[in-house]
Amino acid sequence: MTETRPLDGVRILAVEQMQAMPFATQMLAHLGARVVKVEHPVHGEAGRGAAPSLRDRDGREVGATYLRNNLGKQSIGIDLKHPDGVALLRRLVPHYDVVTENFKPGTMDRLGVGYDALAALHPGLIYVSVSGFGSLLPTPYADWPAYAVVAEAMGGFYSFRPEPGRLPNIGVAGALGDIGSALFAAIGTLAALHGRRETGRGRRVDVAMMDAMIPLMDMVPFNPSIGIEDDSLRAWPGICSAFAARDGLFVVQVGREHQFERLARAVGHPEWLDDPRLSTREGWRDQLETLIRPGIEGWARGRTKLEASGELARQGIVAGPSFDADDLARDPHVRDHHMVLDVERPGGGSPIRVAGNPIKLGDAPESGPLRWPTLGEHTDEVLAEDLGMSPEEIAELRDRGVVG
Repeated sequence: MTETRPLDGVRILAVEQMQAMPFATQMLAHLGARVVKVEHPVHGEAGRGAAPSLRDRDGREVGATYLRNNLGKQSIGIDLKHPDGVALLRRLVPHYDVVTENFKPGTMDRLGVGYDALAALHPGLIYVSVSGFGSLLPTPYADWPAYAVVAEAMGGFYSFRPEPGRLPNIGVAGALGDIGSALFAAIGTLAALHGRRETGRGRRVDVAMMDAMIPLMDMVPFNPSIGIEDDSLRAWPGICSAFAARDGLFVVQVGREHQFERLARAVGHPEWLDDPRLSTREGWRDQLETLIRPGIEGWARGRTKLEASGELARQGIVAGPSFDADDLARDPHVRDHHMVLDVERPGGGSPIRVAGNPIKLGDAPESGPLRWPTLGEHTDEVLAEDLGMSPEEIAELRDRGVVG
């Protein structure tokens, strides 16, 4: 195994906050990029103020949003509302391959560090932006603030699988609007880096959170175009539901006749195959509560959700247990794939569990021990290394509140 990762040598200057861009740069850090995060020198980026929080190594409170999205990064404190802070950022830019930001469109331009200004300093710069509705193309929503739930709602997430008399579960997938946007931002960054290798030119990459949700929920615009007007599970011909086992729920999806035959035999109800009420996919759906659920749950009553799923899966039936945090913590797949990482808790105690990197590369190591940076932890190191500044010069900037 080599000791390198594919983005070793790539340098990212991340002017970012909360989750949509920080998750993207964290993924790139997992793949080897050096990510230097620019934060306000006094209160840091907005994610540090999120609740719940814990006391960090430097004695400051640090919020949950920051904890989950800033592993493997360095932090430099620069006040971008101070003209000398802006000048300092502009001096740093030529030393980096990528600048990322996810502020409201126009903010970076007003500060003098938008794409046009920075590309003039560094023609090879990749400049990546994430915002609610984008900044490259026209949008009637340009002035709207956007959190993940807004992008999810406007991308169609909450109109899918409606249930009569019940409002949709808002935020049911956590911060899908942020994470989905981050993944597209990371893809755009990698594509732009590849393009620069071929042409030598940088470019601007722009991701709107709303845009990112539409392909994730592609059936919302697609289904009506082919004549499907009801997106509820009740209208879907087949079986797609959660069922109770001894210790919780497991899911089963059956949409084809040979799968239904296997299911009927697996759960001890071969008579289903001769029942005219169950002769069609629509019949399976219509008899879900009267026949199929009692049959499956009666069979599963003495089994754990993992045992039930395993027995069905081994017979070619699509099934899986509904995991919670404790299940994930002890699952051998999750352990062997390094998908829940233990990060040392400041001050001791039980570790903090964060999501790992799902991208596995055959000849590259997993990320080493990870932690988030304290606010401004690497200011002196970065300014000395990139700009050759002396301790006295850095101290003078710190005294004036330019850096922290």
